[in-house]
Amino acid sequence: MKKFYDHKSPVTGENYRTMLEPRYGGLPTFMRTPLANTLEKLDIALVGVPYDGGVTNRPGARHGPREMRSQSSLIREFHHVTRINPFELARIADVGDVRFSKPFDHQIVNQDIENFFRKIHEAGVLPISAGGDHSITYPIFKGIVADEPIGMVHIDAHTDTWGDLWGSKFHHGSPFRLAVEDGLLDPKRTIQIGIRGGQNFLDGIDFSLNSGMRVVFIEEFTELGVKNIIEEARKVVGEGPTYISFDVDGLDPVYAPGTGTPEVGGITTLEAQQLLRGLDGLDLIGGDVVEVSPPFDHTGNTSLVGVTMMFEILCLLAAQFTDPSKP
Repeated sequence: MKKFYDHKSPVTGENYRTMLEPRYGGLPTFMRTPLANTLEKLDIALVGVPYDGGVTNRPGARHGPREMRSQSSLIREFHHVTRINPFELARIADVGDVRFSKPFDHQIVNQDIENFFRKIHEAGVLPISAGGDHSITYPIFKGIVADEPIGMVHIDAHTDTWGDLWGSKFHHGSPFRLAVEDGLLDPKRTIQIGIRGGQNFLDGIDFSLNSGMRVVFIEEFTELGVKNIIEEARKVVGEGPTYISFDVDGLDPVYAPGTGTPEVGGITTLEAQQLLRGLDGLDLIGGDVVEVSPPFDHTGNTSLVGVTMMFEILCLLAAQFTDPSKP
């Protein structure tokens, strides 16, 4: 039986499994999945959102999706811990990048992102996105949140709950404040993990705390350990619909130097993987990995780290589906 992720050569007509081909060959898609031309018969959509017009420091995250696709050729089929193959459990495809009608206009970009993700949501497909800066998550929420505010597991060095900055409320430091104010995100079902770094003002941290978010500063993370933080995260988000947002600057810049606002003293890659794996069984409706900036990622390691975290999230979402080859 032909598998969903088999590819057919237009020249020879033969079918082959892209995952088993040499990693240096082929056109780069996320994790060598098919490039879809329709949302029909899809369970999970892998999406690029190449926008960094909301950054306050180093740019370059607009190049994140392209380089993460390239590095994702290193992803294999089976998860070595859970032993699941997400590509067997769910129908997964790369649906390309959000197209921006006016890329220099932030509000129109937000509308383009919202419209793109609303179509994915209306098709009953779960999205996993590669940014792009963190401002993209707010319009993603506007596209996928329907009847009630959602919960969130947020891994980051920053709370991203600041207010207006330099005359604009649309920037990568504000998405979750905007989401709470719009009734898209339930702050009491939100946990922010890995928060650290100096502040020019405490507006963002205060908003998170005062709105009811559970803020785990890096010092508490280190003291309690991954296992206890997993238990805390599961308790906070509960059984309702939940989104995972992973900013690579939540990691120590030793592991992810290619990002716009690095903060020393962060989470290790292994701790991050263990943390994500501990979220299995939650009611997950999507996720993103943001702030990978290839121009500052001279070895490609940050892009590889980013897409590896995408794979961890993918495995969590795929576990919610059954094998499409079964009747």
